[in-house]
Amino acid sequence: MARQTGGGSPQRAEAARPVARAEAALVRHYRRLVRLAYLALPADRDRHSRVLAAHAVVQRSLPSRWTRADGLRTDRSGTDGLRADGPGTERPPEPEEDPVYAALRLRVLRAALRPRPVHRLLAPRVWGLRLFTPGGGEEDAALDRALAALDPPGRAAFALLAVERLPPGRAAEVLQQAGVAYPDQWVDEAAQLSAGPDPALPAFDPCAVRVQPTDLLRRRRTVGASLAVAALALTTTAAVLAGADGGAPAPGTAHPLPVPPSGTAPDPAGLVRVAADQWQHTARLGFAAWPARGDRRTDTALLGRAVGAWTQAGPQTRAEPGAGTAPPAGPPQLLFAGTVDGTAVVVLYDGQRLARWTDGRGGGLDLARADDSDVTTAAAVVLRRQGTAARYLLAPWVEGSETRRIDQPDAPAKPLDRAEGVTASAPVGALADCQGATVLQLRSSPVVAEKHAFLLADLGGLVPAHLTYTPPPDRTQPAREPREAVGPDALQAWARSGCTVPDGTPGVKQLNLWAFAVQQLPQNAGAASWVCLRADRWNGEGSAAGTVLLPGARSPQRTGGGPGRACSRFEQDTVGWTWWRSPQGTEFLLAAGSRRVTRIAVKGPDWSADRPTPDRTLAVERPARATVTVEAVLDGGSRISPMR
Repeated sequence: MARQTGGGSPQRAEAARPVARAEAALVRHYRRLVRLAYLALPADRDRHSRVLAAHAVVQRSLPSRWTRADGLRTDRSGTDGLRADGPGTERPPEPEEDPVYAALRLRVLRAALRPRPVHRLLAPRVWGLRLFTPGGGEEDAALDRALAALDPPGRAAFALLAVERLPPGRAAEVLQQAGVAYPDQWVDEAAQLSAGPDPALPAFDPCAVRVQPTDLLRRRRTVGASLAVAALALTTTAAVLAGADGGAPAPGTAHPLPVPPSGTAPDPAGLVRVAADQWQHTARLGFAAWPARGDRRTDTALLGRAVGAWTQAGPQTRAEPGAGTAPPAGPPQLLFAGTVDGTAVVVLYDGQRLARWTDGRGGGLDLARADDSDVTTAAAVVLRRQGTAARYLLAPWVEGSETRRIDQPDAPAKPLDRAEGVTASAPVGALADCQGATVLQLRSSPVVAEKHAFLLADLGGLVPAHLTYTPPPDRTQPAREPREAVGPDALQAWARSGCTVPDGTPGVKQLNLWAFAVQQLPQNAGAASWVCLRADRWNGEGSAAGTVLLPGARSPQRTGGGPGRACSRFEQDTVGWTWWRSPQGTEFLLAAGSRRVTRIAVKGPDWSADRPTPDRTLAVERPARATVTVEAVLDGGSRISPMR
């Protein structure tokens, strides 16, 4: 066959340039690719940032050059995927058939699953406006929350199933090509959400955005502060150049401080302050409803040093996981400025993070995530910690404050004095220590909620973690929700198993103890309580730990655990097992599952047991312990395995 050397159609000439073909495919399917990126991107961003990031991911997916390794294929006809409808006509292939689109989709997924920090810095910026997808109904909001709880591979799997309409097998194949481990598992997890609202609706479409201005007064202050910082930068540069011309500094000259000196930091007059009674009139309680308190809230020099420290992070800046050290986007809100135990302390809030500036030698700036706070998670901030004691600043809606020992559930709580929201020094102790940890027991004002008490545990960070409790299941009632851990049963459960929390480090937002089963032991040996403890962090990550409480045991026995969403509201089915020796010396394998478990199967080296479990528990007598495999069957027929 003779090779055509000229006179080709414009479409075929364009097809001869791979990058141009890729650009054409990207433009043709731009909206689809951006929606895919929006759903797959990490959930640690607000809607404005995710909209911009989704567009940036798709636009960066266009390569500067294209090779066969990028996924481009040419069919035998030499048309590179173009299809003919008739003589002399060619039309682009559908996305499902287009190898160029498939390669672009793969590049978008890889970038969304593994975003690079430098890409955040290079992301598009929109000044003076906020972009967000239109708000949907309750189902859209529920889907948004469910997606936020998924890990990145799960969100990507959902996007492939719901947006790309790929069958599960093909979706798993694409995930594997994108470098995701265990793709089938993520597809199965995402398939549980695919029956929800249509993600093609405007609520999940970054190309159908609404626009609103930012806070105009705050932006005006930000511009003024930026001009002051720019002037400072010019002055500092001139001083440095003059110093370089003048030679080395004289002996004994002090080194410059990491924080700008007083008067050079952004104007503290621009700090946001809310009314003292704002919390009584807002429909949403959080750190944004805190008034400015403290005996030095008008000390402009102190406030200038605190704001300057946040604006220019230095060696004395410490950030909890997920907080970052970037300066605030605008003037932060002042929550506290005062003297605590002879040391000046300032607490600021930028809508996403808390910043605590401790003045003087040994001080510095501490940053912590604090977005999406509520009446309990925004109830206290650590002002100062000395040894095994701490002083807290309590929310304005806290009416009563006490402390209690976590290992003494029957002992009454002790009053904790406070003045203008600042508490007296209170003992803390690590929650992982089964002996001696002390928690805060606070009570909200009747203006907020009548007779509402709750527990907070200081884990060494800025914001204490909220402790909750989910009681054992009742087949006659729907699945129970976590509740405040102040009742007798909750206090007893936390006293016995609180030291097995999966994560007791700074940055944990909530700790829930779920008693998912109670098992009557053989030989009338009493009852075992099966517990799953879950830790949820401010940055959206989480972990779980399974525990069994056996009669006569000095401490709880951990049965498994690890990171993920086990024992959360998005994964409410679990099973655990352990070996147990009865008081008579008989070895038993014990297993128990949550409320939907109907059958438990155990397989040993040369034996097995597979039985219905009306009470969701199983006890198998064996002559000796051995390596076994345990599996549970749910009422819908699906199978689950214990946490490892």
